[in-house]
Amino acid sequence: MAQMLNVQYGHKKSATNPMGMREMQARAYAARAAQFLLLKAPPAAGKSRALMFIALDKLRHQAREKVIVCVPETSIGGSFRTTDLTSYGFEADWEVEDKWNLCLTGEDASDQKVKAFVEFMGSDAEVLVCTHATFRFAYEKVVEAQGPEAFDDCFIAIDEFHHVSASDNNRLGVILRALVTREKCHLMAMTGSYFRGDADPVLRPEDEAKFTTITYSYYEQLEGYEHLKALGVNYQFYKGNYVNGLADVLDVSQKTIIHIPHRGSSEAFDDKFNEVGKIMDLIGTHKGREESTGFDLVETADGRLLKIADLVDDGPGRDIVKSALSREVKGPDGKRDDEADRAKVDIIIALGMAKEGFDWVWCEHALTIGYRSSLTEIVQIIGRATRDAPGKPRAVFTNLVAEPGVETGVVTDAVNDMLKAISGSLLMEQVLAPNFKFYRREDGDIREPVVVDGQGNVMIGIKGLVEPPTERSKDICEQDMHDLMAAACQAMDKRVLSPETAPEVATQMILTDIIEKRYETLDDEEAESVRQHLAAHMNILTLARDEQQKGMAEAGSVFEGKPAPADEGEDDDDLAGAPNTLLQMVKKFINVRDIDVELIDSVNAFQERFEVASKSLDSKLLAHVQSAMVAMRVDMSEDEARTLWPRIKAFRASEGREPNPNSPDALEKRMAEALSWLKAQKAKRMREGTL
Repeated sequence: MAQMLNVQYGHKKSATNPMGMREMQARAYAARAAQFLLLKAPPAAGKSRALMFIALDKLRHQAREKVIVCVPETSIGGSFRTTDLTSYGFEADWEVEDKWNLCLTGEDASDQKVKAFVEFMGSDAEVLVCTHATFRFAYEKVVEAQGPEAFDDCFIAIDEFHHVSASDNNRLGVILRALVTREKCHLMAMTGSYFRGDADPVLRPEDEAKFTTITYSYYEQLEGYEHLKALGVNYQFYKGNYVNGLADVLDVSQKTIIHIPHRGSSEAFDDKFNEVGKIMDLIGTHKGREESTGFDLVETADGRLLKIADLVDDGPGRDIVKSALSREVKGPDGKRDDEADRAKVDIIIALGMAKEGFDWVWCEHALTIGYRSSLTEIVQIIGRATRDAPGKPRAVFTNLVAEPGVETGVVTDAVNDMLKAISGSLLMEQVLAPNFKFYRREDGDIREPVVVDGQGNVMIGIKGLVEPPTERSKDICEQDMHDLMAAACQAMDKRVLSPETAPEVATQMILTDIIEKRYETLDDEEAESVRQHLAAHMNILTLARDEQQKGMAEAGSVFEGKPAPADEGEDDDDLAGAPNTLLQMVKKFINVRDIDVELIDSVNAFQERFEVASKSLDSKLLAHVQSAMVAMRVDMSEDEARTLWPRIKAFRASEGREPNPNSPDALEKRMAEALSWLKAQKAKRMREGTL
């Protein structure tokens, strides 16, 4: 297995405030007066209850007459059912009449549900829960009959907001923009994704500027857990069909959700029902079906009887399975019986379901087959395993992807999938890490090089860093880094990983191109400041890990979750009292050497991840993969040649000669090509009299 990340977190046991709010919920509630709210928080962070607190305040104190909660699918509607809040200190309970929870039965956008929505708008009822689809259809009906002012006194909450797009053909996005432009109703958008969107942004910049954003990171959430102490993010290759690879990654003693490939994808080798059957055959012998739950009963080789929930079968029996999964097993005191509830089901097999808003707290392993083109989808699937629960110290996400096979004749496509799986794990490393913030460190600066501020931000000084010169560039550096890192990970291709590619090309040329395309109005200084901050975010962990592997830090890799002990006499209070290995590793690295922008630019984090993956490939296949990457090399561009120029000068100074175009070293050969290109361009300009 190519294990990309296995992080152990320190623990500051989360507590609720006098109103029964956890830290994230209290942070969101503090912004309740804002007309437009955008809440970014991981799956299982408690977004649904945060919405309840804010919605009740909107109804009771902000003159809102109705609350409309929109979710992407009916199964998520249960998260917004009637909830006792007063017993925990809040001023009111969240109450939803069954009549107005339109997610309880039936199709998403049936005429009956649209009629019920219209009826709700004319009634005295205060709260309605529906799907995105129902809202889209009903909105048109209400506006047609009453005009857009019918929603002026409403508070509208859109859960799993990443389903919205700024694209003109996204109907929910068009409706949202109309509501924002009208500026009459109040809106709250909630998402577990940290990215605006994988293709089209969720919000246009001018619309997003009107929202007050509340961000609660994965790092903060996992630091506050009581039971879950470590999270692994892995990928592994398989040959042939994916069932062949399942045996190596599926541990039937762990509570697991298996997401089989999309229909029509290269990984799907049979119809979905037969694929589920083959998975069950791999697990053991089918013994029938439990009548009350619809769970399949499969006996393993060691005699254990496993209960498997099949959510792939979309026949009439699926509602029974979904209902059984949503019911907690409770003891005589009315509270969840942990032991009995955990034993209720062992494995869930899903296709399109069980990705978002699906609560199975006991899930220890989220296993997805095939590369997921959407980074948002990857984050959502990982979120299935990140619920905190007793007896669950560790959770794992595994992406099982096809090994690029020499014999298939489609190596290029397989290599693309492999690289995207690597990029997904690289991105998740950034998402799971603390919130790094960088500042320019001058000579003689007496501040500690690594400091954790009161909000959990890790402040790191870098020599030569270009500080954001304007408020616009400062806002980008403070608010848009996750989006930019997602864009950078999506841009990872064969050329970036070619042995001919110098690190500077990846960190300077490619990142600059991403920034200039996204922010066309930035001047050169603004763009360079954003690029340097982005490169620092992407490379700081790679640099620290490399330093650690050279023996410059305490033994015990961060990827094994071993906290490095503090130095003698060293006060670790600035690390929030937690033996967090990520922070320890970065702090140790910076204590043994100063870091500057040149050091940041000397690393290609993509290449490092590829080298890890390469260890899983045999020599013949690795050579074939590298050949496919080199074949994708573009012709020399002016940007690449100029980016390589400092490296060429350093090579001439150290070696006493120019790079050899026939060198067996790919990078030296590429430098020679760049030098030839630069000489040719200089000669051309001299001939033209432009030099």
